[in-house]
Amino acid sequence: MNKQQEKSENPIYVLMISMHGLIRANDLELGKDADTGGQVTYVVELARALAKHKSVDKVDLLTRLIEDKNISAEYAATEEPLDPGARIIRLRCGPKRYLRKEVLWPHLDQVVDKALHFLRQQARIPDLIHTHYADAGYVGQQLSLLLGIPQIHTGHSLGHPKRDRLMASGRKASAIEKQFNFERRIAIEEDIIQHASLIVTSTKQEIEQQYGMYNNFNQSRFSVIPPGTDTSRFFPPGRLKQETPIQQKIDGYLADPEKPLIFAMSRPDDRKNIHGLIEAYGNSPALQAAANLLIVAGEREDIRGLEESQRKVMTQLLFDLDRYDLWGKVAIPKFVAQEDVPELYRLAARRRGVFVNPAFTEPFGLTLIEAAASGLPFVAPDDGGPRDILDNCRNGVIVDTLDSSAIADGLLSVLADKKRWRKSATSGLAGVWRHYSWAAHVDKYMKEVSRLLRRDQKRLRRQQALNLNAEISNTEKSRIPLASMALISDIDNTLVGNKKSLKDLTGWIDKNKARCVFGVATGRSLESAVEILKKNQVNIPDVLITSVGSEIHYGKKLVPDTGWSAHIRYMWRKDALEKALAHFPGLTLQAPENQREFKLSYIAKPAVMPPLSEIKNHLRQYNLHAQLIYSHEEFLDILPVRASKGHAVRYLSYKWGLPLENFVVAGDSGNDFEMLIGDTRAIVVGNYSQELERLRHSEHIYFASQHYAAGILEGLAHYGLQASIVVK
Repeated sequence: MNKQQEKSENPIYVLMISMHGLIRANDLELGKDADTGGQVTYVVELARALAKHKSVDKVDLLTRLIEDKNISAEYAATEEPLDPGARIIRLRCGPKRYLRKEVLWPHLDQVVDKALHFLRQQARIPDLIHTHYADAGYVGQQLSLLLGIPQIHTGHSLGHPKRDRLMASGRKASAIEKQFNFERRIAIEEDIIQHASLIVTSTKQEIEQQYGMYNNFNQSRFSVIPPGTDTSRFFPPGRLKQETPIQQKIDGYLADPEKPLIFAMSRPDDRKNIHGLIEAYGNSPALQAAANLLIVAGEREDIRGLEESQRKVMTQLLFDLDRYDLWGKVAIPKFVAQEDVPELYRLAARRRGVFVNPAFTEPFGLTLIEAAASGLPFVAPDDGGPRDILDNCRNGVIVDTLDSSAIADGLLSVLADKKRWRKSATSGLAGVWRHYSWAAHVDKYMKEVSRLLRRDQKRLRRQQALNLNAEISNTEKSRIPLASMALISDIDNTLVGNKKSLKDLTGWIDKNKARCVFGVATGRSLESAVEILKKNQVNIPDVLITSVGSEIHYGKKLVPDTGWSAHIRYMWRKDALEKALAHFPGLTLQAPENQREFKLSYIAKPAVMPPLSEIKNHLRQYNLHAQLIYSHEEFLDILPVRASKGHAVRYLSYKWGLPLENFVVAGDSGNDFEMLIGDTRAIVVGNYSQELERLRHSEHIYFASQHYAAGILEGLAHYGLQASIVVK
């Protein structure tokens, strides 16, 4: 009986998220671009391996749907099976075309919204979310906050150490920031480190020296679980020499193909330091005499057709080959199929060669494990993953890859001693089986998950808070679920402000009440919101999101949503927050009626108060968790990390089963920001605060020319929802 038939009594549902690169079930196009590398292999293999475990019911690997004539149509499929119990789910975000990860950030809120809708259709909430890299980490953190389930995170690479290594290589800080947008990435990584229930790393050094660079570092949340490798694909060469097509292809580049072979494989990326490897080989006559060099650097038809950063790397590579006159000694194939990669490791092992990773930094090291599984020693950077792999496998050397002569010396030391070479090859094979099989990886992973879920005693209560059968009131049960859309508006300076246009808008709401839920989302307290609505002759809405998203009530009876209160109570310490903020200049507590159970409100003087980043760092030092929402250049609201107008709208979308794109939201100021971004159809009224100007060119956000309720009507007309009233 196989493991698929031996599932435990309550197997879990794991949602994995990996946003960038090209992800599919088979024939992974590793190296096709700078974002499709070892991380893609890891997440696909982990999803497959987890699905086989008896304690796992199913695994969904969520990634981006891409429709681009330059890549395979497979990446446009909304669903693709991996193995029994595992599948790839693709959600659209941003433009249809392929995007590199550095420009993907503005579109990630759409993924949050679409993921909520996808999960609603599954009729089951995942037991945990496992995210990979900072972009997916951001998406997973939002889902974790909204759904109340734990987040596990694997960084794969981190912004802080990567930026430092690039600067150490001589690049200017301004150029690095322009290309990689490290400031935003590092800020997101800080948030993930603070929020995630468990952070998985491949090495101890990654925890201590790389994550240790972050303000929110807390060692108790980390676990070293070395990555696995597929030993059915990567294994040592047999005794029989059998020439393969890929060997013939490589040998065609070489004047003396029987010499030992130095094998390097990476994306054509500055950080992979291919230039440093060529420099090491070109400046060492001894190394050229001892071995040939094989470089697999992605794929290309014409270098001129590559994206700029890849074109620069490949052009420099060709210049270096010519500069050092290395023709006949170096093989640089245009394309290597993924099924041929294991044979390249075996070819290098058969010729008593060496695998080299010359990258500036290597937190992971999957190729080193593949080399070890193939009986091939390695040379790698003295950083991150290679240190732990060397401790476990004893099959190579680590060097300072910023120094090309150190790379050359390391390669020569492995190639020169045949006895040492054989010992390293044998040791590597034993180390892989002991430490880096997928079975070993998943067993340790599931032990950590079991501990995590036991520790998370509130998990069931949070799921119940989102139960679709949560009682609202008898009058509301028949109303909200039948609606096909929702209009949610801020009150001050958006809904109210002009009596004539407000009357027109309330007329539209009344005409469409059979299909449209009407709600308000305001910074006001519930009592204040009801008072101003009555004063302006607006009927009590179907839903009231008040106190900047920290409270939700329904209908004329103002029935509280207790599920929402239970959901946002997470990590909220109001008294401690008030005490921690007391010493900051420029912050004065608002009147007592503006303070709520889940909200602290201040009058803020921008000329006196410190930057928000300084306030956030201060709170982190005291292990305090909160959202800071600054609006109208006058007010600062402190909320639970799960509370905001935007989170409240998404909670309602999930709870009602109404897609986010069926929500029309309207606002005018900074405390509406989260509500306006993402997959909702948003309206910014003409009298908006300048805090929202940065959203002007965002998708799904319409900037009206008219003010107050007239601007809402104009936006409804823009979205084709307001045919009965002509906007003048």
